[in-house]
Formats: sequence, structure tokens, C-alpha cells
Amino acid sequence: MTASFTQTDRVGKVLTGTLTLKKPGKIRFQYEKGVPILIVGDGKALWFLDYSVGQKQRWPIGNSPLGVLLDPTRDMTKVARVVPGNDPRIISVEAADPKHPEYGRITLVFARNASAPGGLMLQGWVALDAQNNRTTLRLTNQQFNAPISDGTFRFNDPRRNSGPRR
Repeated sequence: MTASFTQTDRVGKVLTGTLTLKKPGKIRFQYEKGVPILIVGDGKALWFLDYSVGQKQRWPIGNSPLGVLLDPTRDMTKVARVVPGNDPRIISVEAADPKHPEYGRITLVFARNASAPGGLMLQGWVALDAQNNRTTLRLTNQQFNAPISDGTFRFNDPRRNSGPRR
């Protein structure tokens, strides 16, 4: 899947970009031009790259609120539940690992849509980190089943004098 995204953080700062998602467990947040940040999930880990300060951080996919979306080995019945709502066209799924509250919480929002895989179109999510900081991500222009190269989930190491990294 590819989609345009709008991300709003806890203080209301808005960033935009393109989201690329590929099973199993691969994701890329390519931010708008001029934003020196890249987030990539390569199927095993989630990488946060800040090219302005040469910083690279790694988390196992399961240690992130996005693990519910990316980790194919996770048993969703233990961490997720459908949240009742007023609109039958919208399905919200809230997930948090009760054994690891430090991983945060995420609520995925889907809309019923016959043209989407499984009849559900991912609209975005709200993530709360361990400090209760909220980040909202809204998706538009969702496209499905187009071929996506595994090279999409590679990146250049932001630390000086380092070569490409998978």
C-alpha cells in the first residue's frame, strides 16, 4: 500500500509525506522535502533516522505501537480489541501490550470500503507513547497491490562516513 499522510504531533505541529507499507512488516515514512527525518521498518526493526544531527535509533518492531500493524507473529487477540463506535462504516481497533505499557498504545481506524483488501480501508491511527504524548496520522490517496521494491526499505546511514544500510 502507498498513501499520502498528514502527521500531527502533541503540540499541533503538522508534517506530510508518503507512507509505503509492504507485508510482512515493512513500512517507510518519507517526509516532505526539507524534513531531514526518515522512519523505516525493514521487517525486523523500526529505524528512526535524523539526518540533521546524524542520529540513528533502532527498535524491534514489536516494541513499538506500530507492532500491531507490522509484526506478523503477534497474536492480536492478546493485545487488540475493536472499540465500539456510533458509525457502522468505521471500525476502530485499539492495541496495547498489557505486559509492556512502555511500548505505548495505538488506535487504528478503518473505513468499510469494498475496493480495499478485506473490505477495510486503513484511514490512519492515533498513537500514544509511554508519556501519553499523542501523534495522529491521517491517510489519503491509498493505493493497493502495486509492486513495491524491497529497496524502498533501505536507507543511508545518517552518521557521517557511514555507507548504505538495509
